[in-house]
Amino acid sequence: MEVIKFEDIISHAAASRIERIEEESKEEDDSDNSSDNSSVESINKQKSHIPRGRPKSGRVWKQRKSKFSSIIKTRGIRRSKEKKDLLRLELKQVKQHSRALIEERKKEKEEKQFRRKENLKRQEENRLKSEIVQVITNTSKIKRMKKKQLRQVEKRDTTTFVKKF
Repeated sequence: MEVIKFEDIISHAAASRIERIEEESKEEDDSDNSSDNSSVESINKQKSHIPRGRPKSGRVWKQRKSKFSSIIKTRGIRRSKEKKDLLRLELKQVKQHSRALIEERKKEKEEKQFRRKENLKRQEENRLKSEIVQVITNTSKIKRMKKKQLRQVEKRDTTTFVKKF
């Protein structure tokens, strides 16, 4: 028992149609050359409409790849000069607005940093003002101090209370 594939039947039928069309075109070739071109186009159309059989790999969801040259490239949307100018102007305005927002954020950040520095400076000045200072007049006491006490001893200028940065 011989198994006949569906593709073979269709390709055979298509081949016989092509032969018939070629015979007809040879007869009509004497009368008109333009009909020859149309018959070739109709043959190509018939070839493209032939259904494909089930692929051997079983991947029915995959489509046959077409040649790269057959891909149709579109030129894209063509806009008039007025529309292009409007788009450019709009884009320019959007960029200016975004720059202004960025600049505003930058200024706010700088102001915040400046205020922070001023506050730290003021806090340090207040800390120095509020310090309790005990002046050591007898230097021999320093020699008698223990290490722990020596670590707490700091030199300060007692004439001025505000430390300058």
